Amino acid sequence: MTVQDIRSFNRFYTNVIGALDYGRRLYAPYTLTESRVLYELAHAPRTDAADLRAQLHLDAGYLTRILNKFEEDGLVERGPSETDPRRRSVTLTGPGREAAALLDERARQSVGQMLDTVRSEDRPRLAEAMRTVRTILGDGRAPRPEDVVLREPAPGDLGWIVQRNAALYAAEYGFDADYEALVARIVADYAEDRDPRRDRTWIAELDGRPVGCVMCVRDDAPGAARLRLLLVEPDARGLGIGDRLVGTLVGFAREAGYREVVLWTNDVLAAARRIYQRHGFVLVAEKPHHSFGQDLTGQDWRLDLHATPE
Repeated sequence: MTVQDIRSFNRFYTNVIGALDYGRRLYAPYTLTESRVLYELAHAPRTDAADLRAQLHLDAGYLTRILNKFEEDGLVERGPSETDPRRRSVTLTGPGREAAALLDERARQSVGQMLDTVRSEDRPRLAEAMRTVRTILGDGRAPRPEDVVLREPAPGDLGWIVQRNAALYAAEYGFDADYEALVARIVADYAEDRDPRRDRTWIAELDGRPVGCVMCVRDDAPGAARLRLLLVEPDARGLGIGDRLVGTLVGFAREAGYREVVLWTNDVLAAARRIYQRHGFVLVAEKPHHSFGQDLTGQDWRLDLHATPE
């Protein structure tokens, strides 16, 4: 392989994805770089400008001009960082989230159209080739927390939530098919009765595959949101994915005007329980029960969103 081989491939691939005319390809007034900034902001509820610059390897002046443009268009808000007053936080406004969602939808459609031209028997080869390129050019490094992105579900992801919950809980805790039936009902109810202003699902994605999820849905109690179906794949644990998923859910619940977040879990889920405690959830009740083929202790946890953080 030569330098020219790689440059030739780069020219080919930038043409395939329309990188040189990205805005026109997606019918949007944004360049590829601007679209990437919107994407990162949409998948990180609270981002410092310095972190964004480092993550995307952008020149400070260039990023500032992009953010200035977004602020003038009402897409972002900037203010002092909650963790470091010397830094500036950047968050999407409502119109900013709508713009990011529209770009994401159009990008998915564009890639879907490209994938439609690939024969089904060739798709595994294509996926493996892409993984090979990422592995070799990434020096075979282990995944980092910043490699994980949180996004809304794509077609098929809700089915993945059911399948992975059933498989993992059977393998790790011996749960039977009753648990799969419960998860399927939860997911079906969400899909049929979702209010985008009050209900949300996040998929954690790593190297193009889903590795985690969580749902926020309206609870029967007035003013309460319910956290459901938190899951992280075993090979993706240790990257802070569960913590990010719960933190993102709590931020959404607060912005949506909920008074509290509640959840039900079982005592055997020790790792999840530690995440809930870190985010301020308090155990309010527990009761032994026999479900999913196991003797368990069910636990109710609650987070008061109006309480002052310590």
